[in-house]
Amino acid sequence: MGKRFAIIVGTRPEIIKMAPVIRECERRKVDYRLVHSGQHYDHAMDRAIFEQFQLPDPHVNLRVGSGRHGEVTARILERFEAYILQEDIRAVLVHGDTNTTLAGALAAAKLNLPIGHVEAGLRSFDRTMPEEVNRVLADHVATHLFAPTPAAVDNLRAEGIENGVYLTGQTAADAIEFLRPGLAEHPILNELHLKPGAYVYLTLHRQENTDHRERMDLLIQGIERVGKELGFTIVCALHPRTRGRLIEYGWLDRFYGIPGIRVVYPPVDVFASLALQSQAAVVLTDSGGLQEEACMLGVPCVTLRENTERPETLAIGSNRLAGYHPDTIVEAVSMMARAPRGWTHPYGDGRASIRILDIFLAE
Repeated sequence: MGKRFAIIVGTRPEIIKMAPVIRECERRKVDYRLVHSGQHYDHAMDRAIFEQFQLPDPHVNLRVGSGRHGEVTARILERFEAYILQEDIRAVLVHGDTNTTLAGALAAAKLNLPIGHVEAGLRSFDRTMPEEVNRVLADHVATHLFAPTPAAVDNLRAEGIENGVYLTGQTAADAIEFLRPGLAEHPILNELHLKPGAYVYLTLHRQENTDHRERMDLLIQGIERVGKELGFTIVCALHPRTRGRLIEYGWLDRFYGIPGIRVVYPPVDVFASLALQSQAAVVLTDSGGLQEEACMLGVPCVTLRENTERPETLAIGSNRLAGYHPDTIVEAVSMMARAPRGWTHPYGDGRASIRILDIFLAE
């Protein structure tokens, strides 16, 4: 591809997982534009990711901000389409399952441009999740589908998508390999006075969890019991959405008062998060990305959901679904803390970004 293309990102997980692709673009000196939608707009947290991965600044920030799903998607679609036309963009790369993913793919599709979808084919089979809707729609308009695992390829085939599908591995593996050399020396454990293997690393941010009061109550009960009954310190990187809901429900003091909990707010950056995961007894999360990261770091994971778009982690024994009930949460953490860690992760060899650009630029 000799024409200019755009990479659009809008959330911190997208930036992290596209960082290896962006770095490879820079190494090859290709003609591309890096577009930040502004869907996540914490400048300090974004800046930390760009610095840690040594990325160039985005060429443009669309500054769409927050809002309802339709509002955000529409603003990105409108502003990104205008940028595509202004900059004579001839192809677009999107990642994952966010509103930025969907809007970026739709803008390109409406203009009949080639679309590469990085992390194609993931499925939770739960259409109540906004992320599931986004990823399915993006897959069905993409021309190049970069699947991270054979299971993702199978999911696409089951939906009648076979042309333009490429098994590349997961770019998150590339990102972890880039940061891995510094994890052991990271100061975060000393700063939080933590002992390796003596704590559970907790993140909680999914809309289907945080926006349901009864479910959040059950989850907090489960977290309390993990500390009390299993004796673990709980290290929580508190997400702004979750903090907002705790304030709305009148539970912020309750959450901060969980015995043994250490709340980090604002949440730690990606480098510190990986360092905390790497030394945890268990990662306790509702994040899809952390299920993968824990698996690649060799740390057991318990997922606070009833389904996952990362079934490979369940198959190899690195992850267990706990749902929302306190009993199943305590049971899952107890089991995974004692589980063997000898799995081989299924996400590739850390060269996914090279394969993706080899394919996308050859068209």
